[in-house]
Amino acid sequence: LAVCCTRSCVTVSMSSVDGLTDSTEVVDMEDVPSQFFVEKHSWDGLRDIIHCSRKYSGMIANKAPHDFQFVQKKDDSGPHSHRLYYLGMPYGSRENSLLYSEIPKKVRKEALLVLSWKQMLDHFQATPHQGAYSREEELLRERKRLGAFGITSYDYHPQTGLFLFQASNSLFYCQDGGNNGFISAPVKPVEVKTQCSGTRMDPKICPGNHNFIAFINNNDLWMANIKTGEERRLTFCHKGLDNVKEDPKSAGIATFVIQEEFDRFTGYWWSPTAVEGQIWMRLLYEEVDETDVEIIHVPSPALEERKADAYRYPRTGSKNPQATLKLAEIKTDLQGRIISTQDKELVVPFNSLFPGTEYIARAGWTSDGKYGWAVLLDRSQRKLQLVLLPPALFIPVTDDPAVRQEHIEAIPANTQPYIVYEEATDVWINVQTVDKSFSYLASFGIQKVRRDFTCAIKEEVTLTSGEWEVLARHGSKIWVNEPTKVVYFQGTKDTPLEHHLYVVSYDSPGEVVRLTKPGFSHSCSVSQNFDFFVSHYSNVSTPPCVHVYKLNSCEDEPLSLVPEFWAILVCASSCRLPRRLQPPRDFDFAGKSGFQLYGMVYKPHNLQPGRKHPTVLFVYGGPQVQLVNNTFKGMKYLRLNTLASLGYAVVVIDGRGSCQRGLEFEGALKNKMGQVEIEDQVEGLQYVAEKFNFVDLSRVAIHGWSYGGFLSLMGLIQRPNVFKLAIAGAPVTVWMAYDTGYTERYMDVPENNQQGYEEGSVALHVDKLPSEPNRLLILHGFLDENVHFFHTNFLVSQIIRAGKPYQLQVYPNERHSIRCPESGEHYEIMLLHFLQQYL
Repeated sequence: LAVCCTRSCVTVSMSSVDGLTDSTEVVDMEDVPSQFFVEKHSWDGLRDIIHCSRKYSGMIANKAPHDFQFVQKKDDSGPHSHRLYYLGMPYGSRENSLLYSEIPKKVRKEALLVLSWKQMLDHFQATPHQGAYSREEELLRERKRLGAFGITSYDYHPQTGLFLFQASNSLFYCQDGGNNGFISAPVKPVEVKTQCSGTRMDPKICPGNHNFIAFINNNDLWMANIKTGEERRLTFCHKGLDNVKEDPKSAGIATFVIQEEFDRFTGYWWSPTAVEGQIWMRLLYEEVDETDVEIIHVPSPALEERKADAYRYPRTGSKNPQATLKLAEIKTDLQGRIISTQDKELVVPFNSLFPGTEYIARAGWTSDGKYGWAVLLDRSQRKLQLVLLPPALFIPVTDDPAVRQEHIEAIPANTQPYIVYEEATDVWINVQTVDKSFSYLASFGIQKVRRDFTCAIKEEVTLTSGEWEVLARHGSKIWVNEPTKVVYFQGTKDTPLEHHLYVVSYDSPGEVVRLTKPGFSHSCSVSQNFDFFVSHYSNVSTPPCVHVYKLNSCEDEPLSLVPEFWAILVCASSCRLPRRLQPPRDFDFAGKSGFQLYGMVYKPHNLQPGRKHPTVLFVYGGPQVQLVNNTFKGMKYLRLNTLASLGYAVVVIDGRGSCQRGLEFEGALKNKMGQVEIEDQVEGLQYVAEKFNFVDLSRVAIHGWSYGGFLSLMGLIQRPNVFKLAIAGAPVTVWMAYDTGYTERYMDVPENNQQGYEEGSVALHVDKLPSEPNRLLILHGFLDENVHFFHTNFLVSQIIRAGKPYQLQVYPNERHSIRCPESGEHYEIMLLHFLQQYL
């Protein structure tokens, strides 16, 4: 095929092939699409563009309130029925604070009531001086993906109205509500003084005695009386040595893999009740021994000191931490003074009691305090057990065999753990969030117990079914109303692109009723007595709104719930957006895999009919993440809108392996990460090019971060004819070097899936990279303790050995997430510069 272009026409000549005769066709130029070229800017010009774009990120990100807590007023006096507490950024502030709003008993139907945000704290600065968080806090912020400053979480004691929170490298408390009534003005929080060195983390109020709190200090569990100032160390696992190798134990702390891959950020749990007849308090906690876990070294943020931070990091196929559950019991006198503390261990070693258990994924107490419970997983994460642990199963820790035997003989007869639920799959199990609402399982009752501790449940009821998901990961909750026997939950029953609040009866299951408005995606919190809920919702064209709804129900028909709009906490009009912020258009298509795939496209703002625009495919593509949904696209999506404003077409596709489509869809990656994702992305590109004629398939760049960085490299390796450029951020390049909890869930252990590990590791396939320069840009934070810089280091060394060209941008003071504003700005300028020069 020869194409000759002139000013007025294009002549296409085709030679005789397979019996076809020569032919020449003259086509008017107007009928042939021409390419659109993005204007090239200087580095300073791009910086101005990014400055303008980033001005609006503060308007959108972290402004909507979150972490809601309804508290009902106990008397009928006054115009308000509830007080709603939450974390949010007041106008003009750059940090989260503790706020509240009053919920009126009555509202005017003809008017929209906008609730005022009221400061709970009086002139309180929550962020440490110059944002200097301790190492422990900094790493926790990485694990939680926290971007906001200030107060990021709080604990609340409903009976007394006590708030406890961590801020400015210390602990504070204040009081409002409960039996003491409500205040009407901001309060000055009280600092919890301490003799401890180092940061106190993960503070929690004792439910049975609100004067006592627990916290973690230097990898051990402590408690304190906030009224008397008395402080007591409860565990003595950690020695406080500088040498990580010689100090492998901790108590009450979730390890790296548990935080990063299982979304559990605590390692201890107060019993909800005190022991009857005595002033006893109990703490169930996890003790961890990381002796056999490999130590890796990551450069310290203090680069000028040439130090390296040491971390315990279990690479796939290597040994995990050894964990067990223990019990701390505290006895006090009537005045609240601590009389004694006792450390207790299981009468039988944890691994003997539950053989095959590798991960304690969740733990807590039943609502009556009679049992501790735990969700256990095997190493392959294909078998789950929910177990109940009676406190009598724990005996005092002692080195004296005779004393230990006395404790064993004192255990009441028939004291044993109970396995109340088991689940198995040949794919993997996504661990759900199990919180206080889940402890109603104990009410089913313990029946006859077999020798393997499995107990017969009175009844096991399936409440939902189908290829959609109940959302109980990443902070989503489930609420159980026991008097009416209904369950409130969030899910994707109507569409995988929207989250909604639903209700279903567990007394007579069947009908699932949606409570939230379609056309939006909702994140909800339900009040303790199920009479209100608050919804944080948006869609692609509507910025986040927060509305309060009243739930009106019929006693005879518990599912006949009618949500009634009550008040506005945040309205979309409060977020003034620039006109050039244009929402993406969604699309879907039938993939060759048999699944319906969803995507969205940002049209170039200066779109001209008949002209083809350079295209950027923004990708993640891995498990646990959904990019395409009906929510407002802020923050990282502002970058995509900036690209569209410059003349790029931007495409986003959720292929097989992404979440909230059911395990069959997500499980397509089982044992073959990197082998199926690019196929779906290329199919989507071809569909978009047919549907929207502005996409130039000859000029496509693929870009993503983390798993998206991995797929960006894989795209250039597998389909260099499709992707002209790849921009890979913090990529996993060899799966043997990533952690156990994630890698083995999806890829099994290396010895069982050698081929999958080899085919899925991009660093082993650099010979397939194109030899043309300026087609590959790699970006990585040098301090990354999640996807270590080793991945990029190894990739680059392999690229050099293969004699292939590449470009590398290192961010010396960044971890896996780019947090420093200057680094974020530089990354965005670098992205735009690379695209305009070479796409």
